[in-house]
Amino acid sequence: MKAFTTGPFTGKHFAAIIVAFFAVVIGVNLFMATQASATFGGVVVENSYVASQHFNKWLDEAAKEKALGWTAQAQRQADGRIAVTLTGAPASQVALTAVARHPLGHDRDKALAFTRQGDGSFLSDAAIPAGRWRVRLEATAGAQRWRTEQDVR
Repeated sequence: MKAFTTGPFTGKHFAAIIVAFFAVVIGVNLFMATQASATFGGVVVENSYVASQHFNKWLDEAAKEKALGWTAQAQRQADGRIAVTLTGAPASQVALTAVARHPLGHDRDKALAFTRQGDGSFLSDAAIPAGRWRVRLEATAGAQRWRTEQDVR
């Protein structure tokens, strides 16, 4: 019974199957590597050993910040500026700054300065482009420092 060939199965048929198989494997690998490198934003830490040496200090700082009991809610306004409502912090003494980072690294980080509004909230002085951003907020009141991160769309 002959299914797809008109003659016997030869070495040329086998060679064609092997070449086609590896062409598909190599093609898929190249596609996946291209996609992976195009979507990775960059370095997570510059030096993992040095970062590990600071880990316990970072945990202590995080515990102190959590003990303050401050919370923040960041929202993107229609004009692209970021509005932040900060609760639990001393109302008149707080200064707020932030860095907006694109999660995939497709756009540069944007440093944001904030101005206190009449209702006690904060509004960024600059707008950020449309899209998803990761905003790292830092509030200071005297010697107290509090940090958090939120996604803003």
